[in-house]
Amino acid sequence: MNHRATHIALGLAVSVATHAAWAADPAEPAPPDMTTISMAGQQVPVVKGGLYDRFRSNPPLSVIAAEAPDVDLSWFKQLKKEKVDIGFESYSPNFYYKNSLVTAIFTADLDQLKSLMPAKVLETVQPLQVWPGRGLVALTAYTYRYCDNDSYNEVGLSVITNRPGSSSFGPFTLLSQSMSSDFWGYVLKLPVNTELARVRGVVGYNLPKWLTDIRYKETERSVVVEIFDARTGQVDVTLQTRKLAGLSSKVSMVRNSFTNVDRQGRLTTGYAVSRDLRHASSADAGSVALTLTAGSLSTYIKALKLGKLLRYDYVPEFQSALYAPQPL
Repeated sequence: MNHRATHIALGLAVSVATHAAWAADPAEPAPPDMTTISMAGQQVPVVKGGLYDRFRSNPPLSVIAAEAPDVDLSWFKQLKKEKVDIGFESYSPNFYYKNSLVTAIFTADLDQLKSLMPAKVLETVQPLQVWPGRGLVALTAYTYRYCDNDSYNEVGLSVITNRPGSSSFGPFTLLSQSMSSDFWGYVLKLPVNTELARVRGVVGYNLPKWLTDIRYKETERSVVVEIFDARTGQVDVTLQTRKLAGLSSKVSMVRNSFTNVDRQGRLTTGYAVSRDLRHASSADAGSVALTLTAGSLSTYIKALKLGKLLRYDYVPEFQSALYAPQPL
């Protein structure tokens, strides 16, 4: 698919950092030491001595190999980083070395989806219509255990669209995107649990991020994701998904692209390429349980009038490269 005075942001960043990794063990790690850096005119708390504190999105792969010897870096060695100005100095692509995700794709009210997308975006892309009056949204929960931005959790709510400049043929376009593993969307919501991820996403990628607590828990059979309401501190949305059996270890390359509007009002597009190392999918509605409350994100999701679960993806191991947005 991220505001606060510096002291509030620092305090929240420390509190949510303890939940930045998936853990079967209920014991929580001690909060990391934090320091503050300047980014895009903002004071941003980061993990002291972490990858971002030391290398600002450009760590040598030799450092990654030394710190995470279990990570396969062969794919990253084929990719070249370039220095970019995205509202602050950074490098593209941003590398995510060790991660997990779950994705649930639901039908949703087509008119409501269109009403939430900027008119300029709708001139270029449209929500896919799978049958009359129904479009599609993807709800994805990510945990980035080890990446150029240290570690953090993120939940994306996106409208699935056609590719810019191409015609939309509804379910046939969806089938084409699925077969080519080349998906397009418009990001509606993208909460994260570190201020570093929020500022980078909002300033650098024009994404609708905000800072809140996001907790992940693994049991023997399921993955549970809790998204808290930033205003009340109460659980807002709970996504519980099944750990699927029969995981494929065949490497699958997936591209996810998004279209949005930057701060100058220009249409932009960015994308991430993911290397799925272990993955499985299901269309069984029993694989996903979504619990909504009276919280702000729950209220937003309820207005989408979610319907049938079309697909659930369980990807306990993947790597990714996120590219900086460009004018469309």
